Amino acid sequence: MIARSAAINVMTGAARKAARGLLRDFGEVEQLQVSKKGPGDFVSAADLRVEKLLRQELQKARPDYGFLLEESGAVEGNDRHNVWIVDPLDGTTNFLHGIPHFAISIGLVRDGEPIAGVVYQPLTDEMFWAEKGNGSFVNERRLRVSGRRKMDEAVIATGIPHQGRPEHQRYMRQLPVVMNATAGIRRFGSAALDLAYVAAGRCEAFWENGLKPWDIAAGIILVKEAGGYVSEIDGGHDMLQSGNILAANDHLHLPLGTLLRSVD
Repeated sequence: MIARSAAINVMTGAARKAARGLLRDFGEVEQLQVSKKGPGDFVSAADLRVEKLLRQELQKARPDYGFLLEESGAVEGNDRHNVWIVDPLDGTTNFLHGIPHFAISIGLVRDGEPIAGVVYQPLTDEMFWAEKGNGSFVNERRLRVSGRRKMDEAVIATGIPHQGRPEHQRYMRQLPVVMNATAGIRRFGSAALDLAYVAAGRCEAFWENGLKPWDIAAGIILVKEAGGYVSEIDGGHDMLQSGNILAANDHLHLPLGTLLRSVD
């Protein structure tokens, strides 16, 4: 059994508890596909229920920490150094359509730096977790990024800008260049799980523009502790502020970044 810190135990416990309701709601939302009204309002309510439970569990253990919550926004804590960054349902569109690929994401950020993260996929019972200096894991198995060195052998995950997002033109310039250089591109619909998959070596890299802190806070520490590199696409290191991210194994981060910047 791998020793987990108190913070990781709090985060994984909160994620598992919240996932029970999410699994129940997912079973119901699949049935709502056939209704006239549709499942949109139902899913919004599910988001809020899960977020409320996560906040309660985390606050019970660390009452002075602040929060940044996808649904409820920022909540200032007495401790100005530590902030929980929470996405109760990453992959909402998948969930809405009955697609079984979504996750709960919890990041702990200290003085602006992610130091611990949990991404939980309840349908597969995969608990991805990491803490600064202690490695990256899925359940009890240690993770390591892929060892592939060649771009033409690499599978790259990405996020396609959807309605209301301003990055369409930039993405449409980036996409064919990456397609022509790699073994394939995957669009799964959950940035948190994309980053977890990079940490697990299932994908060699992930890039996306215009994300929110709750999409990536946990995933950043997962990739770093698995031996990967994470930066902004332009090479900077303020991903939580800019929302632009490139995560890859140690061999392909530089060439993929160079490729993306050549068309940006």
